[in-house]
Amino acid sequence: MAYKTILVHAQGDASAAPRLETAAQLARDQGAVLFGLGAEMIQPLAVADPYGVMEAQWLVSMREMVEDNLKAAEKAFMAHSEGQAREWRAATDLPVHAMARASRSADLIVAGGAPLAHRDVYRVADPGELVVTSGRPVLVAPPTGGRLNAAKVVVAWKDTREARRALSDALPFLQAAQEVVVAALCEKDGVEAAEFQTSDVIKGLERHGVKATAKVSVTPDPAVADELNNIAAAIGADLIVSGGYGHSRLNEWVFGGVTRNLLLNPQRFVLLSH
Repeated sequence: MAYKTILVHAQGDASAAPRLETAAQLARDQGAVLFGLGAEMIQPLAVADPYGVMEAQWLVSMREMVEDNLKAAEKAFMAHSEGQAREWRAATDLPVHAMARASRSADLIVAGGAPLAHRDVYRVADPGELVVTSGRPVLVAPPTGGRLNAAKVVVAWKDTREARRALSDALPFLQAAQEVVVAALCEKDGVEAAEFQTSDVIKGLERHGVKATAKVSVTPDPAVADELNNIAAAIGADLIVSGGYGHSRLNEWVFGGVTRNLLLNPQRFVLLSH
């Protein structure tokens, strides 16, 4: 198995270059078509203008800026993807909405790969939003990007719909990996169930040609993301596979959760499915 089409949001900003380079390299490694999408939208007018003169001038100026930004995004995408199979499209829309619609023809979305700063939703596609709106697996790159090797992979297991979906979505990576650890981090009274579940998961993976081992440990919920990163570091894994937002996204951002913590502290690549 392999991903045949990889979708990435392209921007002309230097800060987005790591994401484009990561996506281009992954497409080359997978033998996939790289689908670049430039998407940006005019922000609402924030000043009062009862006569409409300033509004008209502002709209013209903003439209020109968006057009220039989309041209710069295309140029950056073409530079990073030179010599490989690729497609380009541009849209004047909120990036996350445009990306979700474009993902209908994609197997995988590459997100992240940019500094962790305030994200302007009119110019940047938020990875968390993509996870819950696209219906596609989202590979979130670390802020500095880099090449995903996925020779060693940690699968965060919890018996939920999202985790099962992530397991299936990650098969192209898991089948090519040298080592896969299925990690179930649970409360003390959940160890027996977790051991049974991970045994089932490993048997299922074996039928797809994936050799995996299980690791079950007692870990309180607030420490799960840190422990996943610890397990990954211990075996030298550069990829964590996880279900995304098992609780509502609002609850995760207010009260905390594994997905939120993985996105806020991206130490390595994370593949998320919802």
